[in-house]
Amino acid sequence: MMNPVHESPGVEQWAPEAMFHWAHMHRSSAKTLVIFTVPLPLSRRERSSSSVMSLQVESSWWRTHLTWRTVYVLFLGQLVSFSMAVASFTSSLLADLGVNAPLTQMFFPYVLLALVYGSVFVYRRRKLLVPWYWYLLLGFIDVQGNYLVNEAYQFSSITSVTLLDCWTIVWAIIMTWFFLGSRYSILQLIGAAVSVLGLGLVMLSDAGVGGGGGSRPILGDVLVIAGTVFFAMSNVGEEFCVKKKDLVEVLTMLPLFGFLVSTVQMYPFWLEILAFAGYAVAMFAFYSLTPFVLRMSGAALFNLSLLTSDMWAVVIRIFFYRQGVDWLYYLAFSLVIIGLIVYSVTGKDPETVPSIENRTSTDYQLLNDESRALRAEDSES
Repeated sequence: MMNPVHESPGVEQWAPEAMFHWAHMHRSSAKTLVIFTVPLPLSRRERSSSSVMSLQVESSWWRTHLTWRTVYVLFLGQLVSFSMAVASFTSSLLADLGVNAPLTQMFFPYVLLALVYGSVFVYRRRKLLVPWYWYLLLGFIDVQGNYLVNEAYQFSSITSVTLLDCWTIVWAIIMTWFFLGSRYSILQLIGAAVSVLGLGLVMLSDAGVGGGGGSRPILGDVLVIAGTVFFAMSNVGEEFCVKKKDLVEVLTMLPLFGFLVSTVQMYPFWLEILAFAGYAVAMFAFYSLTPFVLRMSGAALFNLSLLTSDMWAVVIRIFFYRQGVDWLYYLAFSLVIIGLIVYSVTGKDPETVPSIENRTSTDYQLLNDESRALRAEDSES
């Protein structure tokens, strides 16, 4: 058994460059050469300078690589958290106001997301990296989760819903473990178990021990937990798509199919929705066409044209409400049309209104000429 020549017990730091070699020839036929590399101890000054250098390198790495990224991620996370809190507040406010429209709540966010990110996706002209039917499934899952959680506000309080919404973490851990191959430490699993215990106390409170608020808190809690299952499936699917595929594609296709699924599920309320949509389209056309009519004809023809709106209302009354009208309506409609034709044919072209900028510049030119004339008279006198 060979021992190193130099030993220095109690020395904790060593200079990486202060090394020496010790060789010994084993007395055998093989004559194997064994080389030991033993570090030499550092002096106190060298140890202090080495510690300072290591701390400087470590602090520089934290500043350049970790600090700003961590702050940025935390900032984005708080924006997400704040937006979720605002969404929870508005959902609870709608429930307090007696509005029960969970599908309609998600209808407009889906439309907005599809319009914004869909425009970018169409501009890029890229093919889908994920088959459309997977996005259809993901959109269906996301709609169900939002529907169940938004419906829960009708029966439970905002605090219970937001706390029980944390069940998504538990389901996400389970699903990522089985489907994405993610692994978690014992402490992470213990933390998740403690969270589940806390959420169980929320349900116990809503059962009547502490008073949970809401008309039917237990039903609301069950709806939230069921919704978190769909949320977890949606989050796992989105995680796979955004990490392996295209981010803009996910932000386009998920809300697009969510919009289609929610539209189909709103079938019993289609009449109310179509009424709102019809009003929006009609007012859009009204405000878009009014400037053109005013520019090409004038306010007189514009208001004369509005007289026929009553006649079009009669047509809608006949064909939609199946109601009869008196024959005088037909006569009145005919007279209005004849009057519009006569006015349009015999009317003169509208006079061009002088430009305000040109008129202003002319006024300034006159003032300049007058000031020059006054200065000339003063100089002569």
